[in-house]
Amino acid sequence: MAKKYDQFRCQPRLPKFAIPKRYDLKLKPDLTACKFSGAVEIRLQIVADTKFIVLNAADLCIDSKSARFQSEDGSKGFEALDVELLIEDEVLVLEFAESLPIGVGVLSLSFEGTLNDQMKGFYRSKYEHNGEKKNMAVTQFEPADARRCFPCWDEPACKARFKITLEVPVELVALSNMPVIEERVDGNLKTVYYQESPIMSTYLVAAVVGLFDYVEDCTPDGIKVRVYCQVGKANQGKFALDVAVKTLGLYKAYFETPYSLPKLDMIAIPDFAAGAMENYGLVTYRETALLYDDKHSAAANKQRVATVVAHELAHQWFGNLVTMEWWTHLWLNEGFATWVSYLAADGLFPEWKIWTQFLDESTEGLRLDGLSESHPIEVDINHAREIDEIFDAISYRKGASVIRMLQSYLGREVFQRALAKYIKKHACSNAKTEDLWAVLEEESKEPVNELMHSWTKQKGYPVVSVSLKDGILVFEQRQFLSSGYLGDGQWVVPITLLCGSDQARISFLLDKGSQTFKIDASSLGSWIKVNVDQAGFYRVKYDDNLSAKLRYAIENKQLSAMDGYGILDDSFALSMAGQLPLSSLLTLMGAYREELEYIVLSNLISVSSKVARIVADADSTLGDKIKMFFINLFQHSAERIGFDPKQGENHLNALLRGELFTTLAVLGHEETLKEANKRFQAFLEDRNTHLLPPDIRRAVYVAVMKKVTSSDRSGFDLLLKVYRETDLSQEKTRILGALGSCCDPDIILEILNFLLTSEVRSQDVVFGLSVSREGHEVAWNWLKNNWEHITNTWGRGFLLTRFVSAIVSPFSSHEKVREVEEFFASHGEQPSIARTLKQSIERVQINANWVKTIRKEKNLADCVQELAFRKY
Repeated sequence: MAKKYDQFRCQPRLPKFAIPKRYDLKLKPDLTACKFSGAVEIRLQIVADTKFIVLNAADLCIDSKSARFQSEDGSKGFEALDVELLIEDEVLVLEFAESLPIGVGVLSLSFEGTLNDQMKGFYRSKYEHNGEKKNMAVTQFEPADARRCFPCWDEPACKARFKITLEVPVELVALSNMPVIEERVDGNLKTVYYQESPIMSTYLVAAVVGLFDYVEDCTPDGIKVRVYCQVGKANQGKFALDVAVKTLGLYKAYFETPYSLPKLDMIAIPDFAAGAMENYGLVTYRETALLYDDKHSAAANKQRVATVVAHELAHQWFGNLVTMEWWTHLWLNEGFATWVSYLAADGLFPEWKIWTQFLDESTEGLRLDGLSESHPIEVDINHAREIDEIFDAISYRKGASVIRMLQSYLGREVFQRALAKYIKKHACSNAKTEDLWAVLEEESKEPVNELMHSWTKQKGYPVVSVSLKDGILVFEQRQFLSSGYLGDGQWVVPITLLCGSDQARISFLLDKGSQTFKIDASSLGSWIKVNVDQAGFYRVKYDDNLSAKLRYAIENKQLSAMDGYGILDDSFALSMAGQLPLSSLLTLMGAYREELEYIVLSNLISVSSKVARIVADADSTLGDKIKMFFINLFQHSAERIGFDPKQGENHLNALLRGELFTTLAVLGHEETLKEANKRFQAFLEDRNTHLLPPDIRRAVYVAVMKKVTSSDRSGFDLLLKVYRETDLSQEKTRILGALGSCCDPDIILEILNFLLTSEVRSQDVVFGLSVSREGHEVAWNWLKNNWEHITNTWGRGFLLTRFVSAIVSPFSSHEKVREVEEFFASHGEQPSIARTLKQSIERVQINANWVKTIRKEKNLADCVQELAFRKY
């Protein structure tokens, strides 16, 4: 039997009978009962003959008697004959007795809802003020959750103006996208009226109600900028405020378009699922992404605040002013905002060498896109439930990386002119990927659409094999997969190469499976580096002769930091895929023993951690020896940098110190463990002691947990005491991230259970899910035993995917693949984690294959033995 209104079910997009033009939205949150009521009048353009109005709504109780459509001149009104909420489809259908008149009219609706605990829609966040627990009301509407606050056309292309009114307790601060134009007080309540917004998408509408302090400044253009936070934390907002004011000026110049609103508020929310959200004129953040404490925040925290603020403000142009037409083009928002945030950070803090650190973004994109279960940058979206999963390293990091690749190919000036032109052309409108390519092509006179089509429409990327034969360089491209299989994709690859003899840079497009290039005879004896500064989104595999020359160049510091990073990262990926013996990778790693550049050492640290784990899974005896090799490898850097910061040292050394000693602690370096535990004891006696500066705290906390056992758990208990006494979010997440370093399975289980208590905010649980190798099985059993509770608590947002990836991905046996598949198959289909589950299982299969390859590799034990006892 057909269901009522079947024609409106299971549709990816709303029908186009009516087009919203303006919302007059009134909301009244009750922060005690955690409920809200509201009313909306939506000015519509009826463009086709229809008896229906179909829009989005979810988790709302609609007052059917309020549903009314009236012609703009008020001459004729239409009461809704039927009001039906299609729960599964999150669609509200209003049926009228007769066809609605073509033209403009106003739809009126009243509704009620719950301030939920899901960190989406209109929700509550909890905080303390003067020792009293309180609630604040917060909105988070991206990607498709405005419908949980008010009935609306919840699609990015359905842009409209918004006139918002909030009715709130008189003592509270009430913020929205636009400035306040009037407040009326009536007893204990006040009604706050806001200026009408420019045209924007529903996912950018915002409101926050609670008790806040703020700091403020003004741009040279007179735009008032404020950073709001919990009462008593205002000083922690000053760094972000300074970054924001300067970034608005930087973007105004770069995009040749001023910021389009009269004010910009940024606010730190205690409970917040993502890192930040670019709501027009009212940007919301996790506290860790906005607040910076001079005494207790590490250099890494400072850099994160700067780049996240720059990312969200980039969206005020890329996303808010010019908006993607549909979620298929999400990367236009996120890829560009990620790339531009580095542009801004480099302009504000050139000493950070932030573009070298951009390679970490590329690497994360390459690792995800090396899976057969990856997806194209542009991915079809057929239901709102599918959107969350594409907020991933493909949309953000691969997106940003292909933009960098294109900018490198076209040139900075041409690229900037085209972007400015694109912003002006599509301001206050929507755009598709092809719209951007068209402007870039027009400005550069290059075949941009043809060049980029292969990078956005198909998943994956190539590995370019390079060999030198009789003075001829032979280039071959095949799709790279971390599984070791070669895919059948083909790309238009911007090849760049550098010859060590004369540092001459050569560029050309590899647009077929193979191609040759004759090099100058004077370059035959020197090293050749392909993909200069890792500007291209692809991997490179060299023949043995070229590899040996590059290893010599690394040892003699003849390469840039970016090129040194790239050779290591490509070699690691090739080894994982079984295309390079592990012994070759380890020998290459030894060539970096005197490396000084932060970004290269950071990647060396990352690679060593992954290799140490996989080798231990293959052979525990070999695993112990490889740890000795890595400890020896990092000794030069550890002695140079030391535990204590030097007077006037640079930002990158501060970053390196934390990463270096954290890794030495994880590897079990006895001197590091001893020194760290000594400093922790001193810190317990004096929390402001100089012995535990913020940059090494995570390393020290990891070292403390490495010593914890069931028979001596004092370090764990003391670390929990520090956790409970601090009100700094960055300190709490540092501690949560260190707890899982313990090697005792019983303690690991206790830690995981602690994550599910009220002492850990829902948003922060994911920081504690990464556990030591000894805790993998415990974590998996814990996930299975608590799956119902976990899905009930986190199942309506993207955080659920983090549980799956963090706990499943580290395994390395085919038996575990079957066990994981059986468990999730028996617990029903969950579309929100389907892609992540497949990717995690694929990672386990890749790990299992790598373990098998390592066990078969001849002479590996001899290589590790020699490296482990080599003195650097």
